[in-house]
Parts: sequence; structure tokens; C-alpha cells
Amino acid sequence: MKFGDCSAELEDSMTKRDLLVVLKAFTEEATKDLIMPVRMQKEDKEEPKPRAADVYIMRLHKSKDSEKSAPHIIHSILTGRDAQEQGDYPQASTLVRSVFAVYHDDEQEGSLMLLDLMERMRIALLKQIVLDERFMLDFYEGIDTIIYPDNIWPYYAGEMITQWRIPAIIREVNA
Repeated sequence: MKFGDCSAELEDSMTKRDLLVVLKAFTEEATKDLIMPVRMQKEDKEEPKPRAADVYIMRLHKSKDSEKSAPHIIHSILTGRDAQEQGDYPQASTLVRSVFAVYHDDEQEGSLMLLDLMERMRIALLKQIVLDERFMLDFYEGIDTIIYPDNIWPYYAGEMITQWRIPAIIREVNA
């Protein structure tokens, strides 16, 4: 189904979930060469190798592991909206919150690393606003970003809010 094709049926589709899966793959591709340090944990036998950010959808596997899993990005659905103006096609949208977390011993480098990761994602989204021919970044709503001012050394975090147009559900009318 192409974006904007209102006649296509979605039968049992999990559209918002599909968006998160597509966004995860897009994020992994966009950030794969941004290699960042990983903090050594008590249970580690050797120093962990720097790596690209892991990408999760909705939540981490275990919330208590948030520091252990840095660097990471979590994409989650915040809200959704379905509407139809009289005489118009139905429209659907959803708000996605993306949380970014990195680790670095140096406060300045850690803050800059977080900025680099968030900018990499922002620029990639602005260059390609349609994902999987079904999901369109609502550029009119803009992209909101915030770097948390109260980051706690050696972890740094921020978030990005994006609005997405998603395929609408077409109502079935019984004749």
C-alpha cells in the first residue's frame, strides 16, 4: 500500500506497531557508524567494546538496565488520533517519543556525543520523511528535541518528539 492510498484495506494490521518496527530499522541504519563507549559493569570480565546505539521499541527489556544498556534509543508511541472531516477521507496520526541515552566519562564529550546521536537521527528523518511508503513524518508539526539539562554524569539523555501520518482505517459500511 502506498502512502495516502485510502482505498486499501488494512485487515488486522497493527499500524502503530509497524511504524515502530520500520522506525527501528531506519534508526539502526542511520546511526550504525556512530560508535560510542560502553561503561564497564561489575559483572563484566573485560572492557566492553564501543558500539553503535541499540534501538528498542516501546521500552527496554528491563527498565533497571537503562544505565547498562547505554548507548541506546527507545522509540515509543505516546498518542494517536483518528479523525474524518465531513466529505473527506479519514486521517490517522500518532506521536512518537524517542529517548536517547549515551555514556561517557568526560562531561563535555558525553554531551557532544548525545548531540551527535540526536542530530544524526534528526537529519536522517528530515532527508527521508516517508518510511516504508506508509508512514510520513508530519513536517508541519515539526520535530521537537530536548537535551535534558539535569543529566547525571557519566550518562547523558535527551528526547525527540515526532508526529507521523499513518494509514487510516477505512470504515466498513454494511449495505
